[in-house]
Formats: sequence, structure tokens, C-alpha cells
Amino acid sequence: MNNTNLIGLSRQLVLQRELDVVANNVANITTNGFKRRSGTFSEFVMPVANADAAPAGSRSISYVSDRSSVLDLAGGAVEKTGNPLDVAIRGDGFLTVTTPAGERFTRNGALSLNERGDLVTADGYPVLSEQGPLAFTAADGAITIAGDGTVSTAQGIRGKLRIVAFDKPQALANEGKNLFSSRAAARPAGPATRLETGAIERSNVNGVTEIARMIEITRAYASLTQMMQKTDDVRRSALTRLADPTGA
Repeated sequence: MNNTNLIGLSRQLVLQRELDVVANNVANITTNGFKRRSGTFSEFVMPVANADAAPAGSRSISYVSDRSSVLDLAGGAVEKTGNPLDVAIRGDGFLTVTTPAGERFTRNGALSLNERGDLVTADGYPVLSEQGPLAFTAADGAITIAGDGTVSTAQGIRGKLRIVAFDKPQALANEGKNLFSSRAAARPAGPATRLETGAIERSNVNGVTEIARMIEITRAYASLTQMMQKTDDVRRSALTRLADPTGA
């Protein structure tokens, strides 16, 4: 494969990856606490003209490389729900939940009680306090959650939600179902992180911006495909003429 096609192919692969990222953002416009991602790319320079041996002084070739995707931690719009168990996180904190795969972290504060009285997320994962999972009975009465995460009932304080933050939040990995995992240890969120009860944080995805970007990527991909096709047509025509003994 010649260099022109290789360069075009590298760009197509990057556009496809970027489209996947944007499509995932669009799919989560209505997901509570969702944080959008954006692609980052870099130039990859080949030291020689192609993979074969090249004459000295051959010009370097630049390709496009998919570097990573960046997590946008900007806060989403906060919407009042009136549900005393709903919490919107103001600041850089995350709720801690327990899953079959271990502890995970989320910004989705749409909480409820399951049939056993456990405080869980919308996907049924138990929410952790600093002492562990929280469970309630009918005798507890109304449940209130304070701005610092303290959970109280008519029987008194039951615990404090484990709200954590990370020194390098960009290293968080998406685990699906709006959960994150981290190889680095979490730390307690500082006093700047507060909970707003009776409210939830919406996704920080701007639908108009993401749709516009999707259209832009699609057009770029189509334009690149046409250019590569025209390059192949020119090469094919040249080879046909060279192979014609009549020179026609």
C-alpha cells in the first residue's frame, strides 16, 4: 500500500474513533451525571518514506494517531426533583458504590431504597457510607441527607455518604452504567464538594454541539474517501496506459 493511502487510512481510523466517542456522548444526553468525552489526536511521523528501505534523505511522512479521549468534568445542569433521596453533587466529588467487580464511582445521584431497604443507585448498586452500605427499616421513618452527606432518620444519624475525589480524575476509566473505576486510590472530597438534596445533576452533554460535530466528522470521512478513490483512479489509469503496447 502506498503512502498516500496509508495517510488517508490513518485519518479514517481516527475519524471513526472520534465518531464513536461523539455517538456515545449523544446516547447519554439524558443520563444523570454523565460526563462527556472528547478525542485527542497527535501527529505520528515516520522516519522514512515507507516501510521498505528508502534512499538517504527521504522525506518523513506524517500520519494521524488516536492518542486518547479526555473526560470533561464540567458540571451538568442541576434539576430539582423533590425526592429527598436524590442528591446532586456540587464540586469534583463522586459517590462510592459497591458492585460485583468491586468499588466503583458515580455522579448519578438518583437514589432510592430497594425491597430490602438498602440505599441504592438507579441501577441497583448499594451506595456506601464511610462505614459501609446503608440499610433502613420502616421504623427509621423519613430519611434526610445533609449537604455534607450525613444521612439521618427519626432514629438519629445513620452514617455519612462516602464522597471521594481523585488527584488525577482524567485517569478514571468508564465501566458502563455511568460508573468509573480508578487504579489510583480515592481520597475524601474536600469541603468545597457539597450535596444538593432533592435534586439531580443532568448530563453535561450539549446535544446541539455534539450533533454538529457528528455531521462534521461524517462529511470529513466522506470527503477523504472520495479523495482516496480519485487517487486510485488516477493510478489505475496510469498503469493501464503503461501496460498498453500501443501507447494509446
